[in-house]
Amino acid sequence: MQIVEYQSLKKSQSTKALIMATLAFAVNFSVWTLYAVMSIDLKDSLDLSSTQIGLLLSAPILSGALLRLPVGLLCERYSSKTIYFWQMLFVVPPLFFLSEAQSFSAYLLTGLLIGISGISFTIGIRYLSDWFESSEQGTAMGVFGAGNAGAALSLTLVPYIRDVFGTAFVGPSYASMLGVTAVLFWLIAPNTPLHIRKRAPKRFGFFIKPLAHARVWRFSLYYYFVFGSFLALLLWLPQYYVNAYQLPVNQAMALTLLFVISSSMARAAGGWFADRYGARNVNWGVFWICLICLFFLSYPPTTMTIHGVEKDVNISINLNLWIFTFLLLIIGLAQGFGRASVYKLINDYYPEQMGSVGGMVAMIGALGGCTLPILFGLAVDFAGVYSAAFMLLYGVLAVCMFLMHFAIKRERYLNRLQRAEQYNFLEQDEL
Repeated sequence: MQIVEYQSLKKSQSTKALIMATLAFAVNFSVWTLYAVMSIDLKDSLDLSSTQIGLLLSAPILSGALLRLPVGLLCERYSSKTIYFWQMLFVVPPLFFLSEAQSFSAYLLTGLLIGISGISFTIGIRYLSDWFESSEQGTAMGVFGAGNAGAALSLTLVPYIRDVFGTAFVGPSYASMLGVTAVLFWLIAPNTPLHIRKRAPKRFGFFIKPLAHARVWRFSLYYYFVFGSFLALLLWLPQYYVNAYQLPVNQAMALTLLFVISSSMARAAGGWFADRYGARNVNWGVFWICLICLFFLSYPPTTMTIHGVEKDVNISINLNLWIFTFLLLIIGLAQGFGRASVYKLINDYYPEQMGSVGGMVAMIGALGGCTLPILFGLAVDFAGVYSAAFMLLYGVLAVCMFLMHFAIKRERYLNRLQRAEQYNFLEQDEL
């Protein structure tokens, strides 16, 4: 009877931990992607080029990315709940200062400070890893990762605040929201289970050692695409819709919102699929789907004239708005599955080092969200076509698939060699 009561209590506590961690991550993610909405107004008011917009979008992503590994190591030693709480409080002052920024450099500096909200993913993953068994990790992390939908909060809330109260109220409003979330998390989220807290602390080298493994770097590259490109598209799409399809800002926000929500919700389903069918199988399918869609998205609007026998034939090739949006949604759904499957892979190989290895992978993935918007801007300015951004993503994905193919071949070869050595088939038994 006591065992049943204990299991029921543990399940209740783990569910509460998952809900509160996901809520806190969603609010933090909305702060982290705040510039995706603000950049549209800032482009005109500050007269920014595409490359400068890329730099502005990347500022909060950069600090949030670089700090993910250090904070992951910190979570291996200290309470993830406490670190989560203080991380949120630390971001509140820069958000209040946002209303005072008047120049491009001021927005860059403030963006770097509010980017600390980006480390919430690493903290939350480490916090939840103590609450769920290995067979449930994929689903739990998938649900937590659905907090990416917090970007939808920015896409809907910022235009409302701007239109009703003015742009100056955006920062203070977000500061208040994040402060309330921090207090609620501290009061409601359960502490780490007692048996985990009583474990003898491991040496620092135990958490650092896996970071030299080639496998961890491969996982990081996969996450660079499935998360980094998702984040980059989230930041870039409002600009893309306005410039490439001449849509009004509200409609551009609505279509970006559709991409964000569908991709974020797919992450929860992706975790369940990874638990059931294997994370590697899910990853491979994700890459093929994205490769096909990116091929079509990369093709710029083209008009050709074929000189026939009797007359010229004009051919126009162009993705209309709805075909473009449909292909983009397919990519978003696939990326949602991929983000969940990568972290299922990490838990399969490094269950005791989720803070360090997870932080490393999250850092490289988030750097994709930092570097890709800049590269998008450079590619568009250089090539002179908006679809150059998707050409770039196509190349990144091709590299990921190339490495994954040869990594799988090498692993299968090593497994066959290990079995051969185990059964010693090269030697004959003595009679």
